[in-house]
Amino acid sequence: MSAQWLEKPATALNSALAFIAFLVFDLLDVILCILFRYIDHLFEGRPGSCYCGGRREIEQVRNVVGDDVDDHQQLSETLYRRKNIFRELGLVRVAKSCHETSSGGRVARRWSDCGCHSCVSWLNAADDDHKLHLVVKQPSSLAITENLGVQDAGENVIFLHGFLSSSSFWAETVFPNISDPLHQHYKLFAVDVLGFGSSPKPRDCLYTLKDHLEMIEKSVICPFQLTSFHLVAHSMGCLIAIALAAKHSHLVKSITLVAPPYFPSKDGDSLRVLHKLAERKLWPLFMFGTSFMSWYEHLGRCVCFLVCRNHRIWERIVKLITWRKDLHFMTMDLSRHTHHSAWHTMHNVICGGAKLMESYLEVISKAGVEVFVIHGDRDQVVPVECSNNIRMAVPEAQVNIIKNADHSSVLLGREKDFTLYLQHVWAASL
Repeated sequence: MSAQWLEKPATALNSALAFIAFLVFDLLDVILCILFRYIDHLFEGRPGSCYCGGRREIEQVRNVVGDDVDDHQQLSETLYRRKNIFRELGLVRVAKSCHETSSGGRVARRWSDCGCHSCVSWLNAADDDHKLHLVVKQPSSLAITENLGVQDAGENVIFLHGFLSSSSFWAETVFPNISDPLHQHYKLFAVDVLGFGSSPKPRDCLYTLKDHLEMIEKSVICPFQLTSFHLVAHSMGCLIAIALAAKHSHLVKSITLVAPPYFPSKDGDSLRVLHKLAERKLWPLFMFGTSFMSWYEHLGRCVCFLVCRNHRIWERIVKLITWRKDLHFMTMDLSRHTHHSAWHTMHNVICGGAKLMESYLEVISKAGVEVFVIHGDRDQVVPVECSNNIRMAVPEAQVNIIKNADHSSVLLGREKDFTLYLQHVWAASL
């Protein structure tokens, strides 16, 4: 009885503290908007671009995506309709000249982004030659190679990672556990999606689903001449995989979705998705971090400046503290992106992509593509209801709920079981 009596005051106190904290963040973000405008002009000769101007930013965005209606449908409303009390009061009008979403004519790398060789090596190629970084496991060898060869006869599998991750998520977990007989017949492609890992991170890109699909086609499907393939994806990668499967439903044999952030049409409004996945709360800590980085464009850029631009320093510090020569791949992947790539992917894929998923799943269902879903029952990042939503959209989908597993441990810690499950899925789709 006493615990219940204390619950309401504790909730009210938490809500009050959250309101005050995020009110302060609203003000700081507006101040940083003005500050970054002048710093960008100092270092790059032009004011920086942001979405603080509200909907009029969409008029400017045509410089990047053109007038194609489908392109504009893939832009998320969360980019320009996020609530900010001080911005709505007009305090940011003093910096209205910075409201340009086009990056055309600017330097390829922001001053606030990392300039180490591993982060900018993709700039050495001509614009037309930019392709995604791949880790490919060939059927004829147990070794992992990169971007080699043209597709041989056999089955193909494309792996797509989640947000703030890379191809290592699959290359370090599933690839080593593929059985010898199976890998003689399968060619595995783990992809660093656009803007993450070692893949290109262009500034003149809005990282819509269309952008991600075109790069996968350019980097994997076309050069390796894939006539059929399976798809395996985790978290954010599931949305890209669903869009890819809908576009190439005649080529896709099966699609395995791990913790897919799918919300049906009634909840598929981009702003609702932002509230569901990044609710403005101080606790739990993960939710606070997600909301902080998703709601505040300029505060998020500050974090990326401190962490991503100086990732080599942080990696040395962590190695000294932990006494480890090599860091876990997930720790390394957290900083292998730019603020521009992560910000737009979060909003245009995870939030904005929600309004497109229902039609994509309908195409997949009608095409008879086999859909398999895996989700941990303790996932605090993507609610389990998302997988149940997929079962409602695709009645034939097989949903497997893993007990005592969260967003990462649904795979990490049970790599052999997970890989065995994939092998059964692929074998059943022959």
